[in-house]
Amino acid sequence: MSALINPSILSADFANLERDLARIATADWAHVDVMDNHFVPNLTIGLPVVRRLAQVSPVPLDVHLMIDDADRWAPAFAEAGAGSVTFHAEAAQAPVRLARELRSAGVRVGVALRPATPVEPFVDLLAEIDMVLVMTVEPGFGGQSFIEGTLPKVRRTRAAIDAAGLDTWVQVDGGVARDTIGRIAAAGANVFVAGSAVYGADDVAGEIEALRALADAAS
Repeated sequence: MSALINPSILSADFANLERDLARIATADWAHVDVMDNHFVPNLTIGLPVVRRLAQVSPVPLDVHLMIDDADRWAPAFAEAGAGSVTFHAEAAQAPVRLARELRSAGVRVGVALRPATPVEPFVDLLAEIDMVLVMTVEPGFGGQSFIEGTLPKVRRTRAAIDAAGLDTWVQVDGGVARDTIGRIAAAGANVFVAGSAVYGADDVAGEIEALRALADAAS
């Protein structure tokens, strides 16, 4: 499948989120980082804002929960209008039950892994989810440098998915830009979260297209 580009609104102007969502209308999804200042050392937005963003966004919301107690809170984000809800494996007590609850709510389900969290313990659960998010920076802040040592995990994730005959997506979040996206795509990712690379560009739509073309050429 063609590469999917999901700009992160963590790099948008929080005083003008509707405007900055409109700027990424040519993207595939809008990546929305929800942080609680417990699971990660940052605090962003919560349910009321996500609910309103879902009403005005020109593309579906790809909500990434960097929060404690994902089992309790994740279903509410599905109800708020997200198209995809990703929770961290490290923050879920019953990931299969949570994934099934989210799927029953009609959203795509993602499981996120911190850079040091191996994918192998979750290989047998791949059929229960729609996407694996491999964090390629430590979660919590935008604008960080890509961690090259995460690429082997991307390859292992893709290999496990292919071996199981699944169409599970592999998403990468952290340090995605023109100089890294080709290597990431070649490793097997097909969904790319880019924040500062997109919103820091003079031509946002042009940057989205350039990233998509680079990923497609390398995959």
